Amino acid sequence: MNIYVGNLPYSTTREELEALFGEFGAVEAARVVMDRESGRSKGFGFVEMADEAGKLAIEKLNGSEIGGRKAVVNEARPREDRPRTGFRPRGERR
Repeated sequence: MNIYVGNLPYSTTREELEALFGEFGAVEAARVVMDRESGRSKGFGFVEMADEAGKLAIEKLNGSEIGGRKAVVNEARPREDRPRTGFRPRGERR
């Protein structure tokens, strides 16, 4: 199961995310999404773990406080299922 973790403190590391979710079962992978240009966290990440452990982690962690922020934790949706935004490549104007 791929889990989306949002509203993370910008200081959160992959190791901290892995340790947090590790309380509910084995974590297969964890990553904090970083901005390509600045190298800083974007405040969200993803965790992969077995379905049962993932469901428990979502239930327990969604809405909980992580580093002073109310976390948003849910099953990640595939990219193609998300609505498109008004993104335009850099420099392109209407």
